[in-house]
Amino acid sequence: MGTKAAKKKAMVKQVKEGSAQLANPSITNDEAPDFLPLEGGPGKKIPQYEMTDTKSSVLYIGRIPHGFYENEMEGFFKQFGTIKRLRIARNKKTGKSKHFGFIEFQSPEVAKVVADSMDNYLLFEHLLQVRLVPPQLVTKDLWKGVNRWYKPLDWVRIERKHHDKVFSR
Repeated sequence: MGTKAAKKKAMVKQVKEGSAQLANPSITNDEAPDFLPLEGGPGKKIPQYEMTDTKSSVLYIGRIPHGFYENEMEGFFKQFGTIKRLRIARNKKTGKSKHFGFIEFQSPEVAKVVADSMDNYLLFEHLLQVRLVPPQLVTKDLWKGVNRWYKPLDWVRIERKHHDKVFSR
């Protein structure tokens, strides 16, 4: 019985020493591996990628509240810098806002400042989502209808015309 107790005591001592080493590692956080491979072997660090300085001056703005349209948006974002183009996505049939849009600023630095400061900004009980759009995703279709003001259809007139139409047999 004495040998079993001695083995158990030695095993408990090893476990305690191992847990003490885990709690107080000799490796600093800078040298610690990010992951260990399943096959065994040395741990590897995940390479850190720096944000490349994109020269994009176009911003995506999402979750735009009702009533915050082109004129209001231009007046609000003019405080940051010169706006080249502004477009809010609208329904083709009704002309109502789809609650997202795009703004292009004169300089990319201003666009970055706006993206950083206005992301998750609370406006009329809505949290705005503001993101920089990568230059490769900015196409000419993005700005289709940018200077076109929506004139709502007179549905009463259209329905009246349809109702008064004479059908012949």
